[in-house]
Amino acid sequence: MATDRDLAPVRSAHSTPLVFGAGAGIGVLGGMIGLGGAEFRLPLLIGLFGFAALSAIILNKAMSLVVVLVALPARLTAVPASEVAGHWPVAANLLAGSLLGAWAGATWAVRMRGSTLYKVLAALMVLMAAALLVTHTTALGTLALPLWAQVPSGVLAGFGIGVVAAIMGVAGGELLIPTIVLLFAVDIKTAGSLSLLVSLPTMLVAFARYSRDGSFSVLGTNLRFTMTMAAGSIAGAVLGGLLLGAFSDLILIPALALLLLASAVKLARHD
Repeated sequence: MATDRDLAPVRSAHSTPLVFGAGAGIGVLGGMIGLGGAEFRLPLLIGLFGFAALSAIILNKAMSLVVVLVALPARLTAVPASEVAGHWPVAANLLAGSLLGAWAGATWAVRMRGSTLYKVLAALMVLMAAALLVTHTTALGTLALPLWAQVPSGVLAGFGIGVVAAIMGVAGGELLIPTIVLLFAVDIKTAGSLSLLVSLPTMLVAFARYSRDGSFSVLGTNLRFTMTMAAGSIAGAVLGGLLLGAFSDLILIPALALLLLASAVKLARHD
């Protein structure tokens, strides 16, 4: 069976309104729960727009990078920069692992057979669904680890998150935020800002690794598609943020988790 690397970059022939609208829908879903929505965008790139797994990951990573770059200044306005800066050791601790994890994850993704990559993505969708439920439906406590255990735990957690973020093409906030709260006892609002600071360099490392592979040409072939969907995602995220709290988390979060699980089943069956 051919891998993604054996396939010529496919140019999407879908209309601009459809691409923008799909991005906006993803943005709304993410915005309503305070995330970028990249975990919902990936199965859409594969299922609706017909991109092979690795191509979809690279496009998703590019869009996630744009969304994070736009979201970071707004987030730093909501949470004082001085407060975020006071927690720089937390970001440094996680980055020590996530940068290595991002490089490793991207390396593994470009070397996997296409059929294997679909199954890995399906498993990670299940992980994202679980993280979504835990983060938004339970009161996160802290592990209260001593410093000698906290630092290596942060590096290890960062590595794992970097791997997942690179393979899925996401920012990783779904995993970073609960990790920061659990390991470092940071309030969830500040954790959201710290997650963006960790996500940005982590995504850049994965992006740099993908740029060394032939499949990266899918980005140049579909640059207009990528920027249109990213613009839709940003607009949708703003609208989703305005709708924050409009729907009960007891209904919204399980529904979104089921959506991820349904996407996982579809990806697992993908040839």
